[in-house]
Amino acid sequence: MNLAGAFTDCARQHAQKIAIFYGEQEISFAELEAQSRKFAAHLQNQFAVKPGDRVGLWLKNCPEFVVAVFGILHVGAVVVPINNFLKPAELAYQLNDAGIEVVITDAELGVHSEELKKARPSLKFFQIEELSRLSTLNPVKGVVPTGLYASQPSTLSARGESDLAVIIYTSGTTGRPKGAMLSHGNLLHNVNSCRIVLETVEDDCLAVLLPMFHTYMLTVGIFLPFTIGGSIVLVKSLNPPRALLQEILARKPTILPAVPTFYRMLLGVQIPVPLPLRLFVSGSAPLPMQTLKEFEEKFKVPLIEGYGLSEASPVVAKNPLHGVHKAGSIGLPIANVEMSVQDDTGKMLATNQTGEICVRGGNVMMGYWNQPEETAKAMRGHWLLTGDIGYRDADGYYFITDRKKDMLIVNGINVYPREIEEVIHQFPGVKEAAVIGVPDARRGEQGLAFVVAAEGQTLDEKVLHEFIRSRLADFKVPKQIVFLPALPRTALGKILKTELRKQAAGK
Repeated sequence: MNLAGAFTDCARQHAQKIAIFYGEQEISFAELEAQSRKFAAHLQNQFAVKPGDRVGLWLKNCPEFVVAVFGILHVGAVVVPINNFLKPAELAYQLNDAGIEVVITDAELGVHSEELKKARPSLKFFQIEELSRLSTLNPVKGVVPTGLYASQPSTLSARGESDLAVIIYTSGTTGRPKGAMLSHGNLLHNVNSCRIVLETVEDDCLAVLLPMFHTYMLTVGIFLPFTIGGSIVLVKSLNPPRALLQEILARKPTILPAVPTFYRMLLGVQIPVPLPLRLFVSGSAPLPMQTLKEFEEKFKVPLIEGYGLSEASPVVAKNPLHGVHKAGSIGLPIANVEMSVQDDTGKMLATNQTGEICVRGGNVMMGYWNQPEETAKAMRGHWLLTGDIGYRDADGYYFITDRKKDMLIVNGINVYPREIEEVIHQFPGVKEAAVIGVPDARRGEQGLAFVVAAEGQTLDEKVLHEFIRSRLADFKVPKQIVFLPALPRTALGKILKTELRKQAAGK
């Protein structure tokens, strides 16, 4: 069993059903499957992509993203989704690390192709605009394209559950991104667990508005619906919010996965009629209890908080659909996944004792690509060490109280202070820098940079901000820069970020 085969079986069972709603366009399962096979054939014939090759997917949300995912998997190659907010310099590392020879992109992002080729001369680009020559997609509902399987890949994927399917890059505390290797079995395991916990059926339609390069949307927004016969409403834009709601009202999705910042935004929008959803799901960042309370009072629809990480394919826990829903809790382990709280020696901690949250199950990654040392640090036996600190209450519900690492979560996307600090240190006249996260009403968290100028130097905040913005994706740029005469340190010279957090909080 592999993801491509599961999709093919589903597409043939639901050939005439609409798989993707995208604006006025409606794409059936038959059309989606035919297009993915044509895509696979093109990868083989024009780009010589083979089983096991890593293929970069650098696209914004669009139907072609889904076509490309299954096209790559049909060949037996490995999907490497790329954050489309990254700047070319950030992307170059991932391309070289994963050994990517082919990148699927669009004309807008493709303007950076020459710059990326300087870092990796062998790189080839497949722009989705070329699909117009291959396309059989027909916006007419229920029309099956002529010659459904006329253009076939020369060989179909024979990958098994233990074979690599996806590499998701997640930055580390050292600033060096790590590629979490997810097998076909890892992702199918998580899809099945999500199907059970969300009680998802083929009549469900998911609203997809989060970036598809995120592991959560790959699993819940693509692999889940397209292996059980569900549909997705692929939202073109979140702005303005009223237009987004009109699209939701028109297409009537039943499940909407999003991040806390989206739900805070939705609270401020006037809703003319009840929304046609049975369930809202929040993940990627802590959901404020006040947001949960106000949201459920306004919309009268359950909003359940969950938890996951890329290394776990990614979903680990959710508050139950039925039974007690505890505000502030990430809920209970999902089906066929184990969780525990452990100390640094691996000792299992008792109820209400605080330690590191650990995960075990078929959803846990194969390891980090080309980084066995980092893999060893992340695993203890079969347990994945999440780096999150928390506890389990007497009812088995888990709560996160802190993060072991210094990671920030901005709009549901992981941001690591060390990467920002390294860029700041490149600015002339900077002696040292430290970045922490501070609460932000709109984005969940934002970076706050503390900078010390070298002796005799005067730094301009605006110029430094522009320097950082030119080298990092906008969401990583600190909201504010504070200049200090010196950073607080321990006797051994380690920067005391706890003191900086106190200073930021005005304590």
